[in-house]
Amino acid sequence: MRRRKFMTLFGAAAAWPLAAHAQQPAKIRRIGYLDYGAGILPSGGFAPFHDTYRRRPFLEGLRERGWVEGQNVTIERRFAAGQANRLPALAAELVALNVDVMLAAATPAAKAAQNATSRIAIVMADPGDAVQLGLVASLARPGANITGVTSLAPELATKRLALLKEAFPKIARVAVLWNSAIPPAEVALKELRAAAPVLGVDLQFVEVPGPPGFAEAFAAIMGERADALFVFPDPLTFGNRESIVGFANKNSIPALFGAREFVEVGGLMSYGSDYPALFRRAGNYVGLILNGASPADLPVEQPTKFELIINLKTAKAFGFDIAPTLLARTDAVIE
Repeated sequence: MRRRKFMTLFGAAAAWPLAAHAQQPAKIRRIGYLDYGAGILPSGGFAPFHDTYRRRPFLEGLRERGWVEGQNVTIERRFAAGQANRLPALAAELVALNVDVMLAAATPAAKAAQNATSRIAIVMADPGDAVQLGLVASLARPGANITGVTSLAPELATKRLALLKEAFPKIARVAVLWNSAIPPAEVALKELRAAAPVLGVDLQFVEVPGPPGFAEAFAAIMGERADALFVFPDPLTFGNRESIVGFANKNSIPALFGAREFVEVGGLMSYGSDYPALFRRAGNYVGLILNGASPADLPVEQPTKFELIINLKTAKAFGFDIAPTLLARTDAVIE
């Protein structure tokens, strides 16, 4: 009886190493998240905009590919808070941590990531013209270590200006608020210059190099007596969208924005892609790479649908009379 008990215990003990090996958790993978904008509050939590429009959709996309933060993946986050000169050092930090894949949000972050490593896979979220900027060889075959999801499409800036003119046929002078730190803006400005004579408008280009420059930019727009405002979507304008919207509405200047997030805080109208969907797809791409896909084989995705959003509550409050023909084609209305 004692011998049988001993043999049973001996057999169990011999199996322990095998059982322990079988139950060892899989290796925790590490993502480096590099963002040109701001995402962390002084208190330490996530900024509401970043949490809603970037972090949560990105995590949803990851989860769809089997990756859950805190379970089988960790995320090292670095934010430049709109200061492009900080990005190279932040990218170098993530490379030094030997992350498995890097997510780069906005063009300056993508360029910094590209300059920091040719070894680690990089997924771009919301870059500009990735081919013209030298980020990828082509959209269909990116090559090298970079792929991603862009919010741009050919002649998008021209389409936005045409919609603004259709909404307000009498406008003759349009102020264009842009951030020179974002390379895609240069391409869009060329489009606007070519389209303006055809649409019968003059353009006033107002550059904003950083948050302190908005007061000066607003004064320049008022000084030139612009009839309307055209605002490029980028991390700088996103982060200051309530201030921009407040300025436009207070001075009864009809404005068109590049993303619906501006309209949701009282902006008049927007035409652009779905940014939460963009970051969800970026999360998908990161998950695919963690699952073994090569970035060189993942085509850079472009949006296929753009939404026209109009805030009728704002239109009524500030006396903006939008052309009925445009209202009839609106994808969504905020009342």
